[in-house]
This record gives sequence, structure tokens and C-alpha cells, in this order.
Amino acid sequence: MSDILRLTNVSKEYPRSGTALRDISFEMRKGEFVFLVGHSGAGKSTLLKLLSMAERPTTGELRISGFSSLSIKPRELPILRRRLGIVFQDFQLLTDRNVLDNLKFVLGATGWNDKKLIEQRAMNCLQLVGIEKKAKDFPHQLSGGEQQRVSIARALLNKPTLILADEPTGNLDPATSKEIMELLLAVAKEENTAILMATHDM
Repeated sequence: MSDILRLTNVSKEYPRSGTALRDISFEMRKGEFVFLVGHSGAGKSTLLKLLSMAERPTTGELRISGFSSLSIKPRELPILRRRLGIVFQDFQLLTDRNVLDNLKFVLGATGWNDKKLIEQRAMNCLQLVGIEKKAKDFPHQLSGGEQQRVSIARALLNKPTLILADEPTGNLDPATSKEIMELLLAVAKEENTAILMATHDM
């Protein structure tokens, strides 16, 4: 089974703040669920930025979904990002659109143009996370746990090989956090998607 993610001796330095990551090497395979645990300021967010190629390593190589940090071209970045799903701590839903339209907007922005297929895929992902009954609700009408379910549905839209979850339970109470964790584990199994979850919570 081939790796979908491999870091080899990756370091990241910033001119003003110094070394954020030093000599990181690890790999992930399809369907794996990996925790990235560390205190605030340990470099978790920096690593996630590198994985989405929002930033490049200072030294070392990062290979993800067939692309290398040493050779990826700017025009290839949208292709890579369609292969990644990202779940944020603060949900980052569009407040002026209902749940279904939030998902349809992302599909349209990533190259889908058949309206019927867009609607089908959006509803399919809402069903996967158990929130299809809220499709016409707006984000402000949802609880934190419901908003995070929508965020996970959004991450699944383009059938990613890897989901990056950045403190996805950070703004949720313990019971809801447990629910979201169980959902992520179920999604990883159901969709055979690898998940890398950054958290400070042991």
C-alpha cells in the first residue's frame, strides 16, 4: 500500500521567530487516523500549513497525494487541495448561506458544474455526518457540534485522500467533542480516508 503522505527530514524556520519545526519524518497510509499532539506553540499549525502547501519547508521534502514540496508548480496547488479536506476549530462556514448552499458553493468553486450532481453530492455528505435535516438552516441556527458536522461534510465533498483536522473539538464541550471524535473515526472507516488530527488535548 503506498503512502499518501511522507515527510523526510522536514524543518521550517522563520526569519523573526526562529525554528518552528526541526527534522520531522513520518508517513501515513490510506485509511489511517493519526493524532498530532502538542501544546500551543509546538508547531502543529505550522505543520498543517506545510501539508496544504500554504508554506514550504525550509529543508527536507514533503510528499502528499502524489505531489512533492520540491517540485509542485503553482498551477498544481488547486489540484492538490481538492485531494485534501480541512476541518477547522472555528468551523469557517459562510454565514450568509444555509448549510446546503455552503456545501454547494465549495463544489462550484472546485470545478463541479452539473447542478443536479452538486445537489446530490452535498446532500450525500450531509447524510454521512447525520445532519441532512438541517440542510436549509443557517449556521447561526446550529449548535457548535452541528456546525462542526457541517464542516466535516464540507471536508468530504471532493472525496479527499487525506483530511487535516485542526483542533476540531477545541470549541466544543466534552460530550460534543466525544461525538465529533466518534464521527471522524466512523468517516475514516466508511470513506477509507486518512485523517491527521492536531490537538493539544491528551
